[in-house]
Amino acid sequence: MKTPVGRFAPSPSGRMHLGNIYTALLSWLSVKSRGGSWILRIEDLDPQRSKIEYARLIEDDLHWLGLEWDEGGLDGVGPNGPYVQSRRHHLYEEALERLKASGLCYPCSCTRADILATQAPHESDGRVVYKGTCRPPVMPSPYMDRPGAAVRLMVPDEDISFIDRIKGPQTVNLARHCGDFIVRRGDGAWSYQLAVVVDDALMGVTEVMRGDDLLLSAAQQIYLYRLLGFDSPEFAHVPLVCNEQGIRLSKRDRSLSMEYLREHHTPEEVLGIAAHRASLIPSPFPISLSALLQLKV
Repeated sequence: MKTPVGRFAPSPSGRMHLGNIYTALLSWLSVKSRGGSWILRIEDLDPQRSKIEYARLIEDDLHWLGLEWDEGGLDGVGPNGPYVQSRRHHLYEEALERLKASGLCYPCSCTRADILATQAPHESDGRVVYKGTCRPPVMPSPYMDRPGAAVRLMVPDEDISFIDRIKGPQTVNLARHCGDFIVRRGDGAWSYQLAVVVDDALMGVTEVMRGDDLLLSAAQQIYLYRLLGFDSPEFAHVPLVCNEQGIRLSKRDRSLSMEYLREHHTPEEVLGIAAHRASLIPSPFPISLSALLQLKV
């Protein structure tokens, strides 16, 4: 059996909040309880929102809580760096060229407004599935470059099935539930789907623990793993942490931000709050990481 390798991959677009800590803690406990290693990767694909000072605060908050990583971070300690996505463009470019060579990529000039104008949101969750407006009539097809266009990847009418450690058996039809998806935007920015697959594969990640808002992405990513010749990791999608109004936490929720939490609580108290939200302990009492490691996650 492979040694478990997990990762925490925050976006440095603001101060972390309790929801981020909740996911980081569960990921850390999952691999550490089984003798595995934990990677910190900084996902700064969006240059307009990402700031180095937020990345430094993320590291400082994790240190404060005792959630130490074995690889990664801004210093890039480890054999699979760099661990900051803005420094990994050449790896994404290599993967994109392999996808283009498969004949499954095509340029797309559709804007989000164009797509929204052609259909209603899918089911009840607001998702919009791209209908292939720019797809060539015959696929596979040689890629024809078009300056300023996004690169979109064709998906087949095929079910992707996997077992999520938390949500159980999942089946997603790529064509009906996902549609052809972007792997590089028209402005040159890399898509989350492509970057995360390349990073997790090359960093040897064996399990991905993250919020269940990304559950659908697992199917798209499994498809990419297959096309690029990589093994898929195990997935575990945890429920999102919500505020008192039942709304998903954001970096605007100051009362549960790490800035506020550090002003009013000890590290053990914050860990207790997060562990209680995860139903690991019956009430939000202060608890150490060593005590949490004795619990089964």
